Amino acid sequence: MQTPPGNAQEGLRHYVLVTAAYWVFTLSDGALRMLILLELHGRGLSPLALASLFMFYEAAGVVTNLAGGWIGARSGLKTTLVAGLGIQFLVLGVLSGPDPWLTLPLLLSAQAASGVAKDLTKMSAKSYVRLVVPARDSGKLMRWVSLLTGSKNTLKGIGFFLGAWLLFVFDFSGACMALAAGIVAALFLAAIWLPAASGRASQKTSLRHLISSDPRINWLSAARVFLFGSRDAWFVVALPVFLATEMAWSHLQVGAFLAAWVIGYGSIQASAPRWVGGAVSAKRPTKPPGGQALVRWTALLLLPLAGLCAALAWDAPTLVSLVFGLTVFGAIFATSSAIHSFLIVHYAESDQVSLRVGFYYAANALGRLAGTLLSGLVYQAAGMGVRGLIACIATSMALVTLSVLATLPLRGK
Repeated sequence: MQTPPGNAQEGLRHYVLVTAAYWVFTLSDGALRMLILLELHGRGLSPLALASLFMFYEAAGVVTNLAGGWIGARSGLKTTLVAGLGIQFLVLGVLSGPDPWLTLPLLLSAQAASGVAKDLTKMSAKSYVRLVVPARDSGKLMRWVSLLTGSKNTLKGIGFFLGAWLLFVFDFSGACMALAAGIVAALFLAAIWLPAASGRASQKTSLRHLISSDPRINWLSAARVFLFGSRDAWFVVALPVFLATEMAWSHLQVGAFLAAWVIGYGSIQASAPRWVGGAVSAKRPTKPPGGQALVRWTALLLLPLAGLCAALAWDAPTLVSLVFGLTVFGAIFATSSAIHSFLIVHYAESDQVSLRVGFYYAANALGRLAGTLLSGLVYQAAGMGVRGLIACIATSMALVTLSVLATLPLRGK
């Protein structure tokens, strides 16, 4: 695989540029997600209808990660990064049109296209770190991957708040125009300064290479499906709708609450190497985490979920229960996700990193797709309100259990 040209310092500059472009995209993605959710909820769409809207977003991601990994291996990561930013700009441009344009079919199509853009950009950024950090330097790899992933989630949380704030200050189309301006700047810098060949495989890559033959990557991908399904089964639709309807929160309050959680989650994820391994400094080297740590941290997710279910069922103060439960769940989930993100980059062969990362994040998108569908379906079927939220959290517990089972073959690896 051709790595970034020049010395290590030049490779680092390229990585910083990729990361900055990814950060700008993440802000726009989080903001757009919140904009569409709040706008359509204000129009009276049901939880199941809202879930179906985001299903297109996640379904597009499954295909895009597989195809994007293949394209990146053949054409280089610059191609996929620029394509992702360009698609997001087109989406925001279309949504900036007059209000009569904003029909449900258009929004469905825009969300699907935004899902394509997100996964092209994410796959490019996360593959690039493997080109800059040697596999043998696993401590540094753990830190860099955690920093990239954690900062992304922090910015996504800020994007949630940004979307709610833009909708409060402007109308929907004006908010989309503001987001499009930032994407243009990132697109220009990436197109001008990134080398075209970075991430290109040294040998011809066929479609059969899309599916991983490494059992570790396959089990890790299966665990990722259930892990992210468990989060989105109650966080994506059920929780914001519950806050808006049952607790009578405004759009700005809902956006700020979810943003605060995601920001905290991202901060914990970025600093996860401090307690799960990955050299904190040259003087304090520690062993990076493996499969055994992943099993343990995934299983711990059952505790806050069970506690939150019990608190809501026994009529404990709702807001206190949600804040405490979300805080503990977020800390554990962030740690588990950080280990996941490290292991996929660590397991991937350097010559096929975009293919393996693409395959893994296709599994991630599949989990989010299933979780999003379940979030709307279960919440509505259970009667909404507290009963619906409890049912969604119970569904999350079942998915966590499946994720634990999928991680068991990774013990000792």
